Amino acid sequence: MAVCARLCGVGPSRGCRRRQQRRGPAETAAADSEPDTDPEEERIEAGAGALCGVGGGGSAGPSPPPRCSLLELPPELLVEIFASLPGTDLPNLAQVCTKFRRILHTDTIWRRRCREEYGVCENLRKLEITGVSCRDVYAKRINPRVKSGRFMKILPDYEHMEYRDVYTCLLHRYRHILGLWQPDIGPYGGLLNVVVDGLFIIGWMYLPPHDPHVDDPMRFKPLFRIHLMERKSATVECMYGHRGPHNGHIQIVKKDEFSTKCNQTDHHRMSGGRQEEFRTWLREEWGRTLEDIFHEHMQELILMKFIYTSQYDNCLTYRRIYLPPSHPDDLIQPGLFKGTYGSHGLEIVMLSFHGRWARATKITGDPNIPAGQQTVEIDLMHRIQLPDVENLRNFNELSRVVLEVREQVRQEQQQQQQKDGPEDGEGCGRQSPREPQRSPAQPSAGPPTQKGSEPGDGGAAAAEEQTAQCGQGQPFVLPMGVSSRNEDYPRTCRMCFYGTGLIAGHGFTSPERTPGVFILFDDNRFGFIWLELKSFSLYSRVQATFRNADAPSPQAFEEMLKNIQALTS
Repeated sequence: MAVCARLCGVGPSRGCRRRQQRRGPAETAAADSEPDTDPEEERIEAGAGALCGVGGGGSAGPSPPPRCSLLELPPELLVEIFASLPGTDLPNLAQVCTKFRRILHTDTIWRRRCREEYGVCENLRKLEITGVSCRDVYAKRINPRVKSGRFMKILPDYEHMEYRDVYTCLLHRYRHILGLWQPDIGPYGGLLNVVVDGLFIIGWMYLPPHDPHVDDPMRFKPLFRIHLMERKSATVECMYGHRGPHNGHIQIVKKDEFSTKCNQTDHHRMSGGRQEEFRTWLREEWGRTLEDIFHEHMQELILMKFIYTSQYDNCLTYRRIYLPPSHPDDLIQPGLFKGTYGSHGLEIVMLSFHGRWARATKITGDPNIPAGQQTVEIDLMHRIQLPDVENLRNFNELSRVVLEVREQVRQEQQQQQQKDGPEDGEGCGRQSPREPQRSPAQPSAGPPTQKGSEPGDGGAAAAEEQTAQCGQGQPFVLPMGVSSRNEDYPRTCRMCFYGTGLIAGHGFTSPERTPGVFILFDDNRFGFIWLELKSFSLYSRVQATFRNADAPSPQAFEEMLKNIQALTS
């Protein structure tokens, strides 16, 4: 302890000088006669000297270097050292001494921590040049007619703001809400991405492109933002509506859950009443007017969604979601995809791999299959060899091939159930923890994989696998009678697998899994043919980068999937 105190230049050495001023001559002389090191320190120094003597062949070693105090280092070097430490450790460092506390007021230190820990790259003194992203949020997405001068009046006074306040009062305080979240909007769900944008924390709601353009980029709009209006005071503003930012509130309910509340809901209303609000919502949500939609059932679904979601414009609860972890033997990179769902439009699903299974979980949903449910499940151990193009146009031929594979899967499940016993019968259709995980891209040579190929045509399956590995693919066309929202689907595919799709009545009544075909087109697109519905869904990868969205462990991701599914079951 004495060594550390002298290294920093504080502690007993400085305290002794203070005590000497208060002592009399006799006490000072007695104190000077006492050794200035404790026995433990002398033992350590003696041991170090002995080691030096051994290394030098018994001769006296070189004299120890003079002791150096951190306080003797130049301030610019201390700034570099302190800026390399985590921001959470800096307040403790400020309590060591007055000099450290004074150096920690250097804005360069906190600016670096904001940049390295939260990605803040803006310069507070040049916000009018570098902070245009925040201006775009207001001027382009909230009110295109607003003037830049009027916008600048509602901006914080950055000229007198410090990065230390940005870090401690904004970034560190609200760090727990950064990442991906699913809003609790009944069966519809959603995808919220909370990020540090400039010197703001903004919650962006991600929306699929307009139906049926599945390959178009995602759309997004701000729901709330947090920033420092005054020094050491964070302000939460609701961005919903078309009248600009207004007063809001954020409450962190518990771990991985928070809620937002709007305190000025009158900003959400429009002068034209509910009809104008509905027409505006319809243009933003679907990119068209109600007169352009001729399908009566589709009109009912759209009106139902508007009425339901408008009830949540003042208060919302969000639950954290993670991106799926990836493994080298995954069929493709897991992640978020947008897919076509008939009259329900485009929805967002999450593709993840679980040993021999691949599953697509809904992030956004509809009244039939709500968000959180597993819409598609693929058996990666049962490949399907599609007929040639001419026979593939015949729906009955494709149906025959898929039903034969389904019967093989059923027989294997029964055999597995008899082998494991009645107590394990419920999990016979899924991978057991004891079952070894096999690479989905290279099915094993055992009987299950051979059965998963086209019955009686093992050579064709091998040829298809060889062609797929070469990157050439095989021709693909939808059978006659199978409906598709997007006719611009790929005409070649890599490989196909047996799978099941979840269907249900309105209100998620009588859910059941029906057989289908999973078609892998390329690294960013796949499809699924629903045999019973005679429908085809095309999925395209969400091309966006999400920070703070990785699961801390595979177990945490599995637990997250169970939680979001349980909320809508």
